[in-house]
Amino acid sequence: MDPSLLRERELFKKRALSTPTVEKKKKDENSTPKDDSKKKMKPPSAPAPKMDVVSYKTMTGSSQYKFGVLAKIVKHMKSRHQEGDDHPLTLDEILDETNQLDIGSKVKQWLLTEALTNNPKLEVTPEGRYLFRATYKIRDRKSLLRLLKQHDLKGMGGVLLEDVQESLPHCEKALKSLQNELIYVTRPMDKKKILFYNDKTANFFVEDDFVKLWRAVAVESMDDQKIEEYLEKQGIRSMQEHGQKKAVVPLKRKKPNQRRNKNKKPRDNEHLADVLENYEDK
Repeated sequence: MDPSLLRERELFKKRALSTPTVEKKKKDENSTPKDDSKKKMKPPSAPAPKMDVVSYKTMTGSSQYKFGVLAKIVKHMKSRHQEGDDHPLTLDEILDETNQLDIGSKVKQWLLTEALTNNPKLEVTPEGRYLFRATYKIRDRKSLLRLLKQHDLKGMGGVLLEDVQESLPHCEKALKSLQNELIYVTRPMDKKKILFYNDKTANFFVEDDFVKLWRAVAVESMDDQKIEEYLEKQGIRSMQEHGQKKAVVPLKRKKPNQRRNKNKKPRDNEHLADVLENYEDK
């Protein structure tokens, strides 16, 4: 055997003996597992406290709660207006009638300074009381009929039924008594009902042939200019402004006052009156 290999073998043994080793203890198969009751268990985390619904609603900083209070006030003021109660109320009286006396001071201050004064559906009297502000100031069927007549005369069309129901106390009773004076038209775009005054003086008989021709013409997608061009092609002159035009009178310029100019004497060289000499005699 090669002596160099033997020498290397001896060196390897020496290095192996000088290097410390750690033996892993084998797990005793016969050992029984420790009792589960002896194991340290982590205490279960305490559940998060549930927020009480009542306390959430009464939080003074909650905007949802504040606007809920405001919405309840506006709804109550509207209902009492529709029932015919037109006397103004203070904030404390409103809160008493709406069962909201338990609101916080911050919410009450917000109602007084911002919410109630800036609400378009509420009106503030000079005494600091509050009323419901309806779309139209109508109190009975006569005022409703007067409103519809004014709209008809001025060419303003009709009024929304929901605005009348909001503004007129005991609306259904008034509409029932005026059923022969009103015309209901349903708006096609949103199916809302419009009230018109039934002007019986404008009623006249039209033959069925003309009615059929009128309804057969579709002008939904045509504007006034296109209708005018179509009529001119058919040999029909469209309606123009035939009213008497007022003549424009030119403004007269004021003439200078001649009498004042005649009486006016020349004032040249008045300061040299003592110095001037007359040379006509010389």
